[in-house]
Amino acid sequence: MTLWLVFVSVAFATAVESGTINSTDQSTSAQVTVKQTEQQESIVEQLAEDVMATGDLNPSHYPAQRAAKVVQHHLNTRFGSPYKVFGLRTVNSGYAEDVENSGRRYKLELTVQEFLSNSSVKCSAEVFFPTEKGQGAPQVDVTGEDFQKINASEEEEALYQKYKANTELLSADHLPDSHGHMEPEMKPFWHLGSVASSFVMLQESTEETLYNMAQVANVTQLETEKEQLQFDYHVLLHDMVSQEIIHWKLLVTWSPAEGVKVPQMTKLPHRHQ
Repeated sequence: MTLWLVFVSVAFATAVESGTINSTDQSTSAQVTVKQTEQQESIVEQLAEDVMATGDLNPSHYPAQRAAKVVQHHLNTRFGSPYKVFGLRTVNSGYAEDVENSGRRYKLELTVQEFLSNSSVKCSAEVFFPTEKGQGAPQVDVTGEDFQKINASEEEEALYQKYKANTELLSADHLPDSHGHMEPEMKPFWHLGSVASSFVMLQESTEETLYNMAQVANVTQLETEKEQLQFDYHVLLHDMVSQEIIHWKLLVTWSPAEGVKVPQMTKLPHRHQ
């Protein structure tokens, strides 16, 4: 039950991306929200107990899943695009060890999935969490199959040329909307927001967090004379441990040649939901 509740927002985001959630699912979503609220306290307590687990890990439990999510964010920052978004499919095995006076290292065997092509890739990964706060993002090392073999170059080039030549700059709100819906032409910008959010979630991840992007509140294309397209993103991130929704402002650049970059990221003041 705990695992289902913890990862329900991941399942929701995936369902939205695939287009399977619509207005008829509102009542179900509301029921899920009630269950999450009722059991939040016990979930957080159980997760806290699992944080410092060492040795062989249960692949379904929080420590292995948390470290694997960091691998997902790492892959998105390196290989993601409006037509390539990586997510966690399964953790096959996990191992954790304390590194004296410096942090904890996780060793994982996992399968990641590129959502749009539905392609699966097996890999091995090491994730190191520094003990002291302020020591930077978790360190991630991934080995395995070639993540660049998933080719979306034609779609990327077509999108790039369309918005490079656009005389009316793009602007959109609420991707997805309150019913889990978005127009098909906006999906690449939801994907781009997901990839850009991984830069933040990778930077902010610790052994006590588990992040997922909940929504693109707003995306606005910016004028630029550079080759990269530029966008101003306002995204909502969900920390599934604290249940907090966190607002971030991101400056995002993208071109097929240069990939996705996030030269500026600003955490916005807390807002009452």
